[in-house]
Amino acid sequence: MGTDDARRKTQVVAVGNVAIGGGAPISVQSMCNTKTTDVAATLSQIREVAEIGCDIIRVAVPDDAALAALPRIVQESPLPVVADIHFRWDLALGAIGAGVAKLRLNPGNINEPQRVKDIAHAAKEKGIPIRIGVNSGSVAPRFLDADGHPTAHGLVESALGHVALLEAVGFEDIVISIKATSAALLLEANLELAQRVAYPLHLGLTEAGPYPSGAVRSAAALGAVLSRGIGDTVRVSLTGDVTNEVRVAHWVLGILGLRQINPIVISCPTCARCKLQLEPIAQEVERRTAHLASPLKIAVMGCVVNGPGEAKEADIGIAGGDGCGYLFRRGERIRKVAEEDIVDVLVEEAEKLAMRNGGLSC
Repeated sequence: MGTDDARRKTQVVAVGNVAIGGGAPISVQSMCNTKTTDVAATLSQIREVAEIGCDIIRVAVPDDAALAALPRIVQESPLPVVADIHFRWDLALGAIGAGVAKLRLNPGNINEPQRVKDIAHAAKEKGIPIRIGVNSGSVAPRFLDADGHPTAHGLVESALGHVALLEAVGFEDIVISIKATSAALLLEANLELAQRVAYPLHLGLTEAGPYPSGAVRSAAALGAVLSRGIGDTVRVSLTGDVTNEVRVAHWVLGILGLRQINPIVISCPTCARCKLQLEPIAQEVERRTAHLASPLKIAVMGCVVNGPGEAKEADIGIAGGDGCGYLFRRGERIRKVAEEDIVDVLVEEAEKLAMRNGGLSC
């Protein structure tokens, strides 16, 4: 399903210069794991993820010291900054004053209706949307089943309860996220939510774990939801290096045909018919083309059975022979290439195509 027609229709929410919903490209988010008070480290991390295709960045604002650091972060960040707020209404107002592009909060844990109203009015005046986030690990007891476990319907009701608090004061510039550690629960909850509201949805498998196992869990869970046309922005939540979050998100979106900004390298599983040292060739081609800001498909195939067909279907590809390969460019067989030259030839061809598509690096 990669077509826009198959995607769920939502209202559009502007997060700085990034549109969420309304048919806009699915945006990729991440969250800094630096201390927000360490402004230099936080800005360095934001620039790092921006370079590899992150669209929106979130920072935690748990206290006054973090709030004090926020204006400079917002001013110098190359990405729209989302302030993550819990419990303290005054931090939300302070973040709005600091110029953040979006708030992430749960009105339910602000506790006082008047404070929710104050936040909503201040955000509306500045054109700042609010993301309501519900997590299966912290849902209120009344939304749990008899055994104390979260249910899909309970998560939806919890989210819509928070939404109602904002709607009651006339605020509808809303993004909703329901996150769970279970892929099945995530899917069921978002399927129900998508039927009940027209707000854009933020997707993510929460606490997915470290890379690479967390990447596999996230890909399976997000793929199940996105393939049904549901989801307007995504975050892959991984323990550790935040650049992995951005890379995995783009891999998932690219494979689903929803958004691709870098080359994808496909290669065969190296059976006994393969006459090339295919694994190091494929790995090196992937490494040396990862920086290209062009949605190319590069095929590195090891034999004459599926190789020619796959290579023809790719933008560029190699169909392997005995110590050599045949180069294909957009369906046309170009020439024979010695095994030792395959990497350089594929990289050179990829760079040429990327240049024609408007740029070499992201």
